[in-house]
Amino acid sequence: MLDMPTIAIVDDDEAVRVATASLVRSLGYAARPYASAEDFLADLARDPVAAPPDCLITDVQMPGITGLQLQDQLQAEGRTFPIIITTAFHSEVLRQRAVASGAAAFLEKPFNGDVISEVLESVLARIGRS
Repeated sequence: MLDMPTIAIVDDDEAVRVATASLVRSLGYAARPYASAEDFLADLARDPVAAPPDCLITDVQMPGITGLQLQDQLQAEGRTFPIIITTAFHSEVLRQRAVASGAAAFLEKPFNGDVISEVLESVLARIGRS
C-alpha cells in the first residue's frame, strides 16, 4: 500500500508511545511518534506544506502542552484531522470536554489492540482514508 494513512502518536510515556506506534504499524498504517505536543507542533511547523497526519492519538496528561490544549491549538490553527484522546486518568467531565471540543474518540488506558483497531478504522473511514 503506497498511500497508507499516517497516524501521529503523542505521548510522554516512552513505553506507551513505542507500543502504540508498533500496534499502529501492525495494523498497516504509518506511525509518527512524538514525545511531546511541542515536538509534534514543531514538526508541523518545520514543513507546513507537508501532508499532516490522517489522525492523531494523544495522551491528555503530559508536561507542557496537554492533549486537550494540543487539540484546542490545532483547531484554532484550522487543522481538521481527527484526534483520538487517551488517558489513564478517566473522568466523565474530561471525556465530555474532549468530545465537546471535537475529539473523534476518547479512550481509557490501558486500551487493547482490538479497541484501537476499531476506532482507527471507524475514524479513517469517516474521512475516506480507510
